[in-house]
Amino acid sequence: MRKITNQELGRPTVEQFAAMEKMAVTVVLDNVRSAQNVGAFFRTGDAFAVEKIVLCGITATPPSRDIHKSSLGAEFTVAWEYYQTTTEAVTALKEQGYTVLSIEQVEGAVMLDKLEVDTTKKYALVFGNEVMGVDQAVVDMCDGAIEIPQLGTKHSINVSVCGGVVLWKFFEKFISK
Repeated sequence: MRKITNQELGRPTVEQFAAMEKMAVTVVLDNVRSAQNVGAFFRTGDAFAVEKIVLCGITATPPSRDIHKSSLGAEFTVAWEYYQTTTEAVTALKEQGYTVLSIEQVEGAVMLDKLEVDTTKKYALVFGNEVMGVDQAVVDMCDGAIEIPQLGTKHSINVSVCGGVVLWKFFEKFISK
């Protein structure tokens, strides 16, 4: 096997990416404290062509050296917005017709492997703080919750890794439509 070069990958330009159709999924970061996790979300959001990333509360915003370090410039390709509070963001997204789902271990959460993604809907996925998770007031506003099945002793994974796992599930469904 020979590794494929960057030139052979046929990546879109920044302008082509901006004009292309995006997956009907918006990522909401609820007080994510690590700028490197934020950068990782930008990079994953670019890979899976999310509509936008909504940064809330203490979540770092571009321009940021630490975001750039892990995003590799994806903060320039993925649209983003900032809200002072996640509750304001969720209210706005619901008014825009999004189905809002928290990615959290809560009563009644749907396990990711059992999730039915309706590609006719617009989704907003709320990922929480590295220690506290998604704020309970935000969970209460959501239309549902998704949990990633896990077998280990920690029962948690890094928030940006969680983002990759969950976004892949949505990408898999939207790309096949």
